[in-house]
Amino acid sequence: MARTLHFNQSNPIPGTGFLRLAQIVGDVKQEIPPLLPISKTAWYNGVKSGIYPKPIQLNPRTTVYKVEDIKALIERLSSQQA
Repeated sequence: MARTLHFNQSNPIPGTGFLRLAQIVGDVKQEIPPLLPISKTAWYNGVKSGIYPKPIQLNPRTTVYKVEDIKALIERLSSQQA
């Protein structure tokens, strides 16, 4: 069964830099809309299996993802739906 992904166009992505996981999959408590409609667990499983980009550890408590990698991921997933 094909699954349709709906990307959030109202949550702009910066041109360069880094994104935290909450900025990618959203956070209800912080009222951050998701860029990708998946759970944190699905994200971590995708990272582990190589579907999603690997994180960058800035310090022991801060993990980020390159904006360029996330944009490429969204583009790849969008083209797979077309």
